[in-house]
Amino acid sequence: MPGLTLLKQGSPLSDPAVQRAALVPKWGGRTFAQAVAAGGLTPLRATGVSVLQINVGKLCNQTCRHCHVDAGPSRREVMSQETMSECLRFVTRSGIQVVDVTGGAPEMNPNFRWLAGELRRLGCHVIDRSNLTILTSAGFEDLPEFLAAHEVEIVASLPCYLAENTDAQRGDGVFEKSIAALRRLNALGYGQPDGGLVLNLVYNPLGPALPPEQGPLEVAYHRELAARYGVRFNRLYTITNMPISRFLDDLLAHDKLDEYMQLLIDSYNPAAVAGLMCRSTLSVGWDGRLYDCDFNQMLELELVPDCPTRIHDIGEAALRKLAQRPIVVGQHCFGCTAGAGSSCQGAIVAAEQ
Repeated sequence: MPGLTLLKQGSPLSDPAVQRAALVPKWGGRTFAQAVAAGGLTPLRATGVSVLQINVGKLCNQTCRHCHVDAGPSRREVMSQETMSECLRFVTRSGIQVVDVTGGAPEMNPNFRWLAGELRRLGCHVIDRSNLTILTSAGFEDLPEFLAAHEVEIVASLPCYLAENTDAQRGDGVFEKSIAALRRLNALGYGQPDGGLVLNLVYNPLGPALPPEQGPLEVAYHRELAARYGVRFNRLYTITNMPISRFLDDLLAHDKLDEYMQLLIDSYNPAAVAGLMCRSTLSVGWDGRLYDCDFNQMLELELVPDCPTRIHDIGEAALRKLAQRPIVVGQHCFGCTAGAGSSCQGAIVAAEQ
């Protein structure tokens, strides 16, 4: 199957069913369900819902090689304000305090600022998963000030502190724009050791490998970004590349899928299972459909049948079911349990030590 610069709708790997089939073990490897069962954790269940993750659309100003969302400038799937209002109603009924807003570039949704403002009005801690370059783009020049005024936590992708490595993954000129955005955020108080505005960075490998140990890499990021560019930040999160969408296509194009999947399987760490983000997070797609996590969302693996299918359908009884629901798993889940584990807050095992 040829490698694609951008997975166009209608191409083979734009079909989630084709992606799921590509991950079925053909090399004699065990399934994720078998790995979890061996540790006595079947069925894997949620431990509650403390975070609502809202994917507000696939529209993005970048086209990154590793993107599991297949986001880009040509995508037109964006969450409506009506669906956002349903999310707000759910937050109010459930008492959720943390809302994680992602995309695409979530800020490109025309109702992003309205959603963030309403969530803050409800007293929620709001996380914006930013690609940084959007903060330097035309029409978004005042976005850093908006985020600072609303005390929105920023989790920003910066796969390396070297320009050539970042641009190789995210496109020419991305690193320079990212550094400009980080300096502007620093000037507003983000990432300062004695400030209240949180700026966390995300590292993911450039190819089919596991991330290095999070702690030492964070030290290196602090040292190099400060020395080279005068940039400060709070924490660094290491996240494993998921064999989904564009990264799956890259693995297939270079005949690396079996090798990478075997690496994930061989690196399975049962200690990471307790901290999996799916156990405490509910994911909402741009169209209001519900999933255990953003990765399941991209593979269209919906919640177990006795749970509601859309954010619009959640009543009091459904709230209780969601908090104790069995998690839908697949081979891609090895990506979150390999090595130190991987979640939206970075390494799982290292974070718990």
